[in-house]
Amino acid sequence: MPVEPPAPSDEANIVLTGFMGTGKSTVGRLVAERLGRRFVDTDALIESRHGSIPRLFADHGEAHFRQLEREVADELAATSGAVVATGGRTMLDPANQATLGATGIVVCLAASPEALITRLRDEAGQRPLLQGDDPAGRIAALLAEREAGYARFPQVSTDGRTPEEVADAVIALATGAP
Repeated sequence: MPVEPPAPSDEANIVLTGFMGTGKSTVGRLVAERLGRRFVDTDALIESRHGSIPRLFADHGEAHFRQLEREVADELAATSGAVVATGGRTMLDPANQATLGATGIVVCLAASPEALITRLRDEAGQRPLLQGDDPAGRIAALLAEREAGYARFPQVSTDGRTPEEVADAVIALATGAP
């Protein structure tokens, strides 16, 4: 069942979710700039406090990293008027959905598996969830696993669009503009 977003307002956060490589950070910065809002990237915030994500996964495991995501979501839930780019799985966690999702509209950036494979090809070694011999197969498996979770949120496709075009679509969705 889709998550009902709150009514658009200047105070509501705009939270971007979606699979890795969909452009959440790039688009989030553009949306924040255009709306004169603060931009927060949850992965960058975690890295600034705890070190690189690949190192966190290697040293402490995925469960530890997911706990750090929950802590950041709880912290950001106390803010308003921000544009927040989340990690690819952050908003699929029911706790994060409840806390951070209640602060504004959550928009899911989407891309086809082919587009994601192209975008992530050179980064597979730096993405803990894509490690191994078959990053393309891993992308397909993760997308299938997350499909229902992402479908709960309004979608903006990034395929064949510039970051500026995607930002325009996110702003229109978040502000209720035609």
